[in-house]
Amino acid sequence: MTGLTIGIIGLVLTVLLCGIGSGLGLKATGKASAGVLAEDPSKFSKVIVLSLLPATQGIYGFLIAILGASYLPTVANIGSASVNYAQVTAQGWNVFWACLPMMIGGAVSAFLQGRTAASTIIAVGKKGEIASKSIIFPAMIEFYALLGLVVSIMMFNNMPIADMSQTITAPEVVETGARVISTLIGA
Repeated sequence: MTGLTIGIIGLVLTVLLCGIGSGLGLKATGKASAGVLAEDPSKFSKVIVLSLLPATQGIYGFLIAILGASYLPTVANIGSASVNYAQVTAQGWNVFWACLPMMIGGAVSAFLQGRTAASTIIAVGKKGEIASKSIIFPAMIEFYALLGLVVSIMMFNNMPIADMSQTITAPEVVETGARVISTLIGA
């Protein structure tokens, strides 16, 4: 598996898992909102924000994928005489690991935030005046999604890009890497 493949897997998993978590969270809030609105349609403005909160993690995962794509090992890097196969592989793993905080944090927090927001929506349905106070409960979970986003961004901004001059590889790995690179650049 090449470094490019490893990096792409990290980006795809980030979008996919954050999207699944958001979808499951939105399912919970949608069901709760539908129940409340069936009883009292005038509470729409009070439940809509709570209903949409789990969607943010899907957006965060998408943002990390866009940001991370710029750090992928590119054909230009692979074709460079100063970059070897081990460096390209390391760069792919760097992208994968930088995605991990958002990948896991976003998926889990979206799911849990959806469940918490659904409970809050039901409470608002029973007592509408608590809407502004009750938003704090799902918002606390949002904080951890934001931490995952910030840590992933920090990891992207601090990762060494193809700077592995001290890497020691077995001769057969170097030879295989040279063949892969020459095949990719058509030499």
